[in-house]
Amino acid sequence: MKILVTGAAGYIGSHVLKQLLETTQYSIVVVDNLSTGSQKTLDRLREIREFEFVKLDLKEFDKVATLLEEKHISIILHFAASIVVPESVLNPLKYYMNNTLNTTNLIKCAVDSGVKKFVFSSTAAVYGEPKELPADGVDEEFFTSPINPYGVSKLMSENILRDTAKAHPEFRFVIFRYFNVAGADIYYEDNVLNPRIGQSFPNATHLIKIASECACGKREKMAIFGDDFDTCDGTGVRDYIHVDDLADAHVKAIEYLDYNPSDTFNVGYGKGYSVKEVIEIMQAVTDTDFTVDKEPRRAGDPAKLISNNTKISNKINWVPKYDDLKLICKSAFEWEKEVEK
Repeated sequence: MKILVTGAAGYIGSHVLKQLLETTQYSIVVVDNLSTGSQKTLDRLREIREFEFVKLDLKEFDKVATLLEEKHISIILHFAASIVVPESVLNPLKYYMNNTLNTTNLIKCAVDSGVKKFVFSSTAAVYGEPKELPADGVDEEFFTSPINPYGVSKLMSENILRDTAKAHPEFRFVIFRYFNVAGADIYYEDNVLNPRIGQSFPNATHLIKIASECACGKREKMAIFGDDFDTCDGTGVRDYIHVDDLADAHVKAIEYLDYNPSDTFNVGYGKGYSVKEVIEIMQAVTDTDFTVDKEPRRAGDPAKLISNNTKISNKINWVPKYDDLKLICKSAFEWEKEVEK
């Protein structure tokens, strides 16, 4: 059986590729245009075992169709997307072209070439800015109302997958809605945590990535955006999940689709930490004390967003291994020290 992994030179895609290489015997074809992904990451993963790499942009529709036919792909894991929320507001067409149009063509090519399984990388951004949150977190039936083109582009792709599966019952999918993904490869060398891959995306906007850059001295300071939310300490609360636990869910989804119908799952730990707590933990595990400014709230930031992960735990038997914010921060920091300044 042959798997196609799109966007595998990027942050999440590379960690899924790592686990596929380590824990399965699937033959793997990687597609990435390297616009934001890292060739160095792919080179490091080749040390685990070999895979085929095709440098290709998904907007090249004819080449995508030919690739799926020639390689006899059985499963697609799709991570190739634009992901920066502020950019999506300034340049929405980029997001609809890359995230929605290219995904639509990939789905069409999958159906045309007989691909039976499709695992899609979506986001909790499809839930938008909830005004009232259930005490046990947002579940998959919660109302979707994205507030930016990034979230809209992902929700549109979700709906295209659902409609396609209705028209082609042999085609099945899993949609994963990610919460706040963080950390780096959990790999120990001589009992020392030494990540081989991690988040290399430039101009990061993710809290833990920024905090680890501050701890390494790559940034002089960082900011807390809003300290007057209705939370334990006034700062926003989020559900942070280690990238290796997220990757494990994708590997399990492949077998899940052998015996189960298409479905949508939140992927998070079902508990939250405030921005202030995350920064304090990063400072503690790295023994640093970088400057943290206070800035006004950003538009669209909800006070609290936590997943209800009951569904994925029960249906896919997903059991997180790295549900530890200290380890998440430590792995992000250890990786950041290795990334070129």
